[in-house]
Amino acid sequence: MTVSKDALGFIVTNGGVLSLIQDAGRYGAFNLGLTNGGPTDSLAFYWANKLCGNTINSTAIEISLGGLELIAQVDCVIAITGAPMPLTINGQPKSCWRSFLVKAGDTISLGFTPIGVRCYLAVAGGFTIKPNFGSTATVCRESVGGINGDKLVKNDVLPCQTVSKTDDRLKPLMLAENDQPQYTNEVPLHTVLGYQQAHFSSIEKRLFFSSEYQISQHWDRMGYRLQGRAIRADVDGILSEGICYGAVQIPADGQPIVLLNDRQTIGGYPKIGAVISQDCAKLSQLRQGDKVRFEPISMSQADNMFHLNLRRFSQTKLINYS
Repeated sequence: MTVSKDALGFIVTNGGVLSLIQDAGRYGAFNLGLTNGGPTDSLAFYWANKLCGNTINSTAIEISLGGLELIAQVDCVIAITGAPMPLTINGQPKSCWRSFLVKAGDTISLGFTPIGVRCYLAVAGGFTIKPNFGSTATVCRESVGGINGDKLVKNDVLPCQTVSKTDDRLKPLMLAENDQPQYTNEVPLHTVLGYQQAHFSSIEKRLFFSSEYQISQHWDRMGYRLQGRAIRADVDGILSEGICYGAVQIPADGQPIVLLNDRQTIGGYPKIGAVISQDCAKLSQLRQGDKVRFEPISMSQADNMFHLNLRRFSQTKLINYS
């Protein structure tokens, strides 16, 4: 993509390992075989947009592992949240989890994170990207969303708004350190048993919830394959059917697979249950060798946890650090 005078914003000078345009996700297109995509760590994504004064569905960049470098063409306000990737502006270190002004000509660079996987770069007003099937979320496997349905590459242009000197969004905001998520190498995965649990004996279910699993070498936005004690179902497979976010499939080798944002829309492995959404976000910040345990909860407990997290997000106040 060439630079256009009609589409000023940021020029990509290094796309890093994997940087994707994402909004909150593409919903209502499962009947077309399109998965939802969207940010794998939705909490960090929402905070990045909130720090910029955006609606939570505004288009931002999901950066995996690091290496992204951009040059600003306009004056604008940005915020970066998520895994602790070293951030510099024109070579000067900056803190994440806060908003600040960048000026035309500034170079924004992200190094590689020592823990966690993904961070989010939001800009005031969101990036101006044409939606596909109602969303800007990039799903590379389906070649939809983002810019040409693919990851960011050198010379891509990401249009955004210019902020004026009187814009309220120039007020610098930050999230208090004790309100920021902490990224670790071990995560408990609260799991609701599903309607196919009858295919697993009480012993197999007890083994599932009492065993520790490691992240295998096969992990991406589609799902995480785990390694640990094998779990056996009384069937080898089922008729293919729709799969929910967080579904835990048990394939023939007995090693669980937790499905995430870019999962296929249907599948034929038996499912023992589903991990709750906020723990799927934590899982998406793990990498090979990190550890998880499944913890059983009821549907009502999962509902309570969802609403408590939503209330905590909506009531947490940002700090003006000017």
